[in-house]
Amino acid sequence: MSSAADADNASRTLPAFLLPETVVSAAGNGPGLWLGEAKGRTLAVTLGITRIIEQESLDVSVWGSPDQTTWTPKALAAFPQKFYCGTYRIVLDLGANPEIEFLRVQYKMERWGRGGQKPLFGFYVFAEVLK
Repeated sequence: MSSAADADNASRTLPAFLLPETVVSAAGNGPGLWLGEAKGRTLAVTLGITRIIEQESLDVSVWGSPDQTTWTPKALAAFPQKFYCGTYRIVLDLGANPEIEFLRVQYKMERWGRGGQKPLFGFYVFAEVLK
């Protein structure tokens, strides 16, 4: 990593947003977040859904990487499927994955029923170390 990248990552250690509040209408990934001193620790990961329309669902999962190039073959943790606005929390224990240096979220959504066929969600994902 270059020194500029190191400085940028150093300013983004936990607690931090894995995904800042955003409004999306298609599946995607958040940016990679360097864990810093939180590597190997137990984290509280909070999903806040701030905007939703009826008849749609949101799936959010957390993935890990040692280098931001190769991501875990399966999610480290996932929230149960969500249909409503609210704040939801899961615990992510990274103790069994000491090689993980970066986290990112992946999100998928689905819409059914009447009206527009494109889903629309406003949400954020926040991570902090549990003491």
